[in-house]
Amino acid sequence: MDERKGDYMDFLDFLKQRRSYRQYTGEPVEKELLDRIVEAGLLAPSGRNIKPEELIVVTDPKLLTQLSQCRKAGSQMLEGAGACIIVLGDEDKTDVWVEDCSNVILTMHYMASSLGLGSCWIQGRNRVSSTEDSTEDYIRNIFHFPKNLRLEALLSVGHIDQTLPAKEVTEELLNKVHTPKY
Repeated sequence: MDERKGDYMDFLDFLKQRRSYRQYTGEPVEKELLDRIVEAGLLAPSGRNIKPEELIVVTDPKLLTQLSQCRKAGSQMLEGAGACIIVLGDEDKTDVWVEDCSNVILTMHYMASSLGLGSCWIQGRNRVSSTEDSTEDYIRNIFHFPKNLRLEALLSVGHIDQTLPAKEVTEELLNKVHTPKY
């Protein structure tokens, strides 16, 4: 039996309580908290440890408002967020940049939640902006990143003034598990 059990939250309980938040208080997110979120993302697993990710951390309210239009729908929460982390992958480094960047985003999503912040994954790859450009081109026009860097997603981050109820594994979810064959 692990004697440390009482010192930390059970990971399954953490996952049940972790939620995606789309409404924020508008308060800035402290640099120390953002640094911890970014550090967690940089520690995410990567195929052959190639690490194709590049991150752009945005805290300027004007840029956040501009980013809130990076998709036709589903990005408006950025206007009230305290920060946004744009996750790009270098397609010249590896053919699994999408998977590697997804690990980065998910790890940062978990870290934000562990710090008591709300966050939400905003898919960017293969999406269209409010200006009918691709979301990637819309963001590239603002931040001027090179063509070999491809947009995977954005993570909105902010302070929350409410918590959503915990989730449970339902019968419907359990029916997705097949043993030993489909």
